[in-house]
Amino acid sequence: MNPLVIRAGETAHDDVAVDVTPERAGWTFSGLRVIELAAGRSHSLATGPDEALVLPLAGSCAVTVAGTTYELVGRPDVFTAVTDYLYLPRDTVATLTSAAGGRFAVPTTRASRRLEVSYRPASDVVVGLRGAGSASRQVNNYALGNDLETDHLLVCEVLTPGGNWSSYPPHKHDEHSETERKLEEIYYFEVQPGPDGPGFAFHRTYASGARPIDLSEEVRSGDVVLTPNGYHGPSMAAPGYDLYYLNVMAGPAQDGAWLMSDDPAHHWIRETWDSQVVDPRLPMTASVPSSATPVTTKDTQ
Repeated sequence: MNPLVIRAGETAHDDVAVDVTPERAGWTFSGLRVIELAAGRSHSLATGPDEALVLPLAGSCAVTVAGTTYELVGRPDVFTAVTDYLYLPRDTVATLTSAAGGRFAVPTTRASRRLEVSYRPASDVVVGLRGAGSASRQVNNYALGNDLETDHLLVCEVLTPGGNWSSYPPHKHDEHSETERKLEEIYYFEVQPGPDGPGFAFHRTYASGARPIDLSEEVRSGDVVLTPNGYHGPSMAAPGYDLYYLNVMAGPAQDGAWLMSDDPAHHWIRETWDSQVVDPRLPMTASVPSSATPVTTKDTQ
């Protein structure tokens, strides 16, 4: 068993399917909860020292904060659409209620500043298409590369068509420099099932220096991978099984920058994308809001 892999159900309790705190991860900032609500159920959420997002994975919910209720339309599932979402500052008590039931991610990080509650519609989500050929993937930015102010929290999600690789070439962000930021990272995976059962994928992390780290694991829906340091990637979607993962990142810097360094041995891969086309299966969401037109880039996630 690798301590960097938290299997589906391992941290489950009550309405919480995933519960990863900084203490559980053995680091300082990043955390994640996934709340599963049956129809008509409510869940009380106290952010305490953390800032957070309420990010629907499947279904819709109402979030009540200080007497104000925010209706999150949500989405049928992560492979169908982007979603609206809500930013919650530290020292906030909220109640989530889902009339029809659903699954809701709550990415968190320790925060020193108390900012304002902020509702964001799905049309504000910045959608990007990255890579080319079999390294093509879609990245949806929620607390990254937009004007949402956070203290430390960076959040995006990645959609990878079956047979493709993402988080590629392998990259790291485990030190602070002009070209890199020190960021703890959580990967939360969902894999689209096939006609006869659940799907699967693979994920790789390895050392970038003297600190030992070595992970090469099969992952399935509900699994979590922790990345405290080292090169990480690729995340490989098995042929026939589309892959989703939610990235939660945070570190000591408060500049909102996601800066990383490729493994020099594999940086050349980027040059091959110039002669390839983006996978025509992308974007994977059925419809992208008009204000979130996909943009093709060469970033890594």
